[in-house]
Amino acid sequence: MRLLFICSQNKWRSLTAERLFDEHPHYEARSAGTEPGARVRVAAGHLGWAEIIFVMERRHADRLREKFADELRDKMVVTLRIPDKYPFGDARLIALLREKLAAHLPLL
Repeated sequence: MRLLFICSQNKWRSLTAERLFDEHPHYEARSAGTEPGARVRVAAGHLGWAEIIFVMERRHADRLREKFADELRDKMVVTLRIPDKYPFGDARLIALLREKLAAHLPLL
């Protein structure tokens, strides 16, 4: 299953989430950001590739819907409600991601 994680800058939250799935046997993950200065900025191709899209905050989902309404038509978008206060790879962020994702990804 192909997972896409979205945050603002694609430097801390979404990149940490992507790394959780490195070499996972059942999930493939990518990440991107919504802002112009993002490490990887989200594009239509990312959304087309993904089977499930996880955003960290509601505002990320709103931005995706504004810019990519057609690409999101048949996609599941899940808001994780994870604030932008954890650095990349932070143990608390990893624990929070695992907790929030468990309901959506049974093979985690």
